Amino acid sequence: MKILMLTPYLPYPPSAGGQVRSYNLIKQLSKHHKITLVCFTRDTNTDDQIKHMQQFCAKVLTFKRGKAWTLPNILRTGFSLYPFLIMIYFTPEMRHQLEEEIQTGNYDLIHAETFYVMPYLPKTNLPTVLVEQTIMSRVFEHQVKNYEEAWLRPLYMIDVLKMRYWEKYFWRKANRLVSVSEEDAKVIKSLTPGIQVDIVPNGVGEDFVSVPRNLHYNHTVFYLGNYKWMQNWEAAHILATQIFPLIKAKISDAKLKIVGQFPTAELKALRNQDINIVELADSDRHGVVESTVSSGILIAPIYGPSGTRLKILAAMASMLPVVTTPIGSEGLGAKNGESILIGKTPRDLANLAVKVLKNKSLYQKIALSARAHVDKNFTYEAISRKLESIYEEVVHHHS
Repeated sequence: MKILMLTPYLPYPPSAGGQVRSYNLIKQLSKHHKITLVCFTRDTNTDDQIKHMQQFCAKVLTFKRGKAWTLPNILRTGFSLYPFLIMIYFTPEMRHQLEEEIQTGNYDLIHAETFYVMPYLPKTNLPTVLVEQTIMSRVFEHQVKNYEEAWLRPLYMIDVLKMRYWEKYFWRKANRLVSVSEEDAKVIKSLTPGIQVDIVPNGVGEDFVSVPRNLHYNHTVFYLGNYKWMQNWEAAHILATQIFPLIKAKISDAKLKIVGQFPTAELKALRNQDINIVELADSDRHGVVESTVSSGILIAPIYGPSGTRLKILAAMASMLPVVTTPIGSEGLGAKNGESILIGKTPRDLANLAVKVLKNKSLYQKIALSARAHVDKNFTYEAISRKLESIYEEVVHHHS
């Protein structure tokens, strides 16, 4: 099958959740299909990174996405029906080049990763599979509701409403709609009655598939994320200021390690003798693995909605007990008390962390069960086969 795949990022290096998903799926799909990747690059991307993707793709077409917060992007959003999330990818020549590629490429279908690449598709008879990694309007609504400057919230909510309108518009326009979790599928169906939603979950990246099956029992509390996303810097701040002090009061040698890309100034200011803030480069995959396997427990106080938390899957694959919220556990299918520990409030999460860190047999039980759960349900080889079956149904129905 010949597939035209659109992503809002270059999948390599797989340093963020969406990139991990696309990179691993492309590697698997390329074994049986010819893929043309159409993606947006950032200033940090290099020619070598593009060449890396060419070993899996028949062709890689790139378009430059500049900085988001520029005056032209703000003005275009203000005078457009599209939200800011779409307008930051504004690339006039892209539609024309895609139209030419589709006309000459003899493709079987189009795979669009996220709704906000859909406006760049020209009119075509090719069937389109749209994958929503997360429901972005919910993510940004959560951010707006927690925005410190209350007087700006109504203005930002206009953008959220525009986002929600176009999400639903493109969900209906696609021939097949895919979400990454049962929870997201339910939300989509409630917002768009009568729509069919398939579920193709995220999986464990290749960096963690081969991690040794060893216990990492120690008192280092860990969190990992890309701190450009509100859910991550919000979670890290709650962990450092509300949860960790409660743990420290009961486990005197406990340490906190907050790791990831683009930590905020507020997070860096929290650094002290017990709290280590480790900044990683986008391409530092080794640093992600090393920081995970050298820690004792992952605590993820996530309150922002949508998606599947790849950091949690990575920790489970590494046999690291995970303590998180009901929202953080969405899409995992992990059973509370067996392969994961779930609490609602910061105090709940602290108490659960102390409980597992003081009970090595419980620690071992959670860690072993977590690894078995991931091995059974979240390998990209099985996930890609599920996506392939959707491709086949779409093409067959369209022919």
